[in-house]
Amino acid sequence: MFITVIIPTFNRADSIGNTIESFMEQTYPHDQYEIIVCDNNSKDNVREVVYKYIREYGDDRISYLLEKKQGAHNARNKAAKYARGELLYFTDDDMIADKNLLRSMADIFQKNDKVGCATGRVLPNWECKPPQWVVKTCQNGLLSLNDQGRFNKICQYDLGVYSCHEAIRRNVFFATNGFHPDYIRGVLMGDGETGLNQEIKQKGYYFAYVGNSVIYHKIPRYRMTQKYLNNRLRNQGNADSYTEYRLHPFYRKDLIKRNIGYFFGYLKYLKEYMVEYNSLEIMVRFAIAYLGYYISRSIYDFQLVHNDIMRKYVLKNDFME
Repeated sequence: MFITVIIPTFNRADSIGNTIESFMEQTYPHDQYEIIVCDNNSKDNVREVVYKYIREYGDDRISYLLEKKQGAHNARNKAAKYARGELLYFTDDDMIADKNLLRSMADIFQKNDKVGCATGRVLPNWECKPPQWVVKTCQNGLLSLNDQGRFNKICQYDLGVYSCHEAIRRNVFFATNGFHPDYIRGVLMGDGETGLNQEIKQKGYYFAYVGNSVIYHKIPRYRMTQKYLNNRLRNQGNADSYTEYRLHPFYRKDLIKRNIGYFFGYLKYLKEYMVEYNSLEIMVRFAIAYLGYYISRSIYDFQLVHNDIMRKYVLKNDFME
């Protein structure tokens, strides 16, 4: 099974080399995979770094693309068009792959043709010792981490698949029109891989979690702060409103009812965090962060029902153009 590893990058010349090297050292046969680095209009010397590896390993193993349209989803989707692999593996430019990652990932697809999408263990590579509140509450989707153990799972729902560690059959990827919009200049404007995974589910394909397919996600100091948590949940508010509107469009007359629902949802979250952690510090941190989440949802909802351009953006279905 030929695999294409796709790495979108933006201003990460300091880390992209480590990511590339970890994929060049895979135990998977070297003539059975390629790497495409898609530069999302970086302002640093990413291009020079990538070409250093092309000269070292050859352009049959590594290639460089430029995508000027901002947004990692644009870079991923463009690279997929140039990919030769029957399996597309997506990651990010701050990841370090275990040497058996591709071998373990390919195995699950070769053994079960119903699997359309797979992920594995995403473990933290802490830049510094994390605060205890981060250790207790953020080793999950808040930091794009995923550790469900060493045993494989196959099911009909998304098993916590993040685009930093996601493999998709090529035919499935193009049948579902690619990644939805995600971060643009630090603001999450769509539902990224979540929307793509919903499309995969609707096509009837299964999801797999591969316990032996491991990658390490660099967690810098700034992601261990209240500021990052606040921003992460504000962006999640945008993404969730985007997803919901695509599934169940709402109108101006629905805004008051929706905002009342957000208020009670906010209270529910506060209660859950207090019961689960029994910590005033954690409750206060998430009270602040979830307030931003629901404010973002309210603002995004308002824009959707009052702005024709925004609605057109959210209801767009062809993300590969």
